[in-house]
Amino acid sequence: MLSTLPRLIGHRGAKESAPENTLASLREAARQGARWVEVDVMLTRDRRPVLIHDDTLNRTTSGFGPVPDLTLAELKRLDAGSWFDPRFAGESVPTLEEALVLIADLGLGLNLEIKPYPGQDVPTAEIALDTLKRLWPAGRPLLVSSFEVPCLEVAKAVAPEIPRGYLLWDPPADWAAIADRIGAATLNVHQDRQTAETVAAYRATGRPVLAYTVNDAARARTLFDWGVAAVFTDAPGRLAAALADVAD
Repeated sequence: MLSTLPRLIGHRGAKESAPENTLASLREAARQGARWVEVDVMLTRDRRPVLIHDDTLNRTTSGFGPVPDLTLAELKRLDAGSWFDPRFAGESVPTLEEALVLIADLGLGLNLEIKPYPGQDVPTAEIALDTLKRLWPAGRPLLVSSFEVPCLEVAKAVAPEIPRGYLLWDPPADWAAIADRIGAATLNVHQDRQTAETVAAYRATGRPVLAYTVNDAARARTLFDWGVAAVFTDAPGRLAAALADVAD
């Protein structure tokens, strides 16, 4: 399913142009020509999977406090769009189910980042994977990623057929052994921390390297020259136009 991996993946949809991790942002990514999108999933108090990045509601909604303090019904009453621009007023935090249906309808591939609230690694992974197995169309490009190794261990156990991406920020000394143990299909790394040598070391494991988050065309060109397979970007349309000679 990674044979169709594009050069550019819309980060949280198209978060430069629409409120991140919302249905509006997914539609905007598709409008800009993105072929894949990346979104984050976390659980509500009643264990419903929803799209949100932060542990708290403060930055991207009209609410405050930890995400798992609220039920889905309470979360749905919050505004997840006005903070970005008044024209997105009323945009809600989508459920993973709502997002999967829309992403499939838009014909996009998906990188789902399992981003658990602290202490909720296993249930978040289990519920997210169960939802994917129920709703994601067979044969549609899909990658599940996480910084949390227990999430990827769950993914390997319950859905071994879904490729797994090992997210790295400050890699542990045994990162390669961990990638082998969890059967990582890709290594998803922070672009600011990369050099030609680090990319070469990652690629030496035989895995595609994906870099986040890249919004500058010159930096994207450098990463591609080093052998990075794809970059996550907040601006898929703008970056594609600037990289017309190298984008797919």
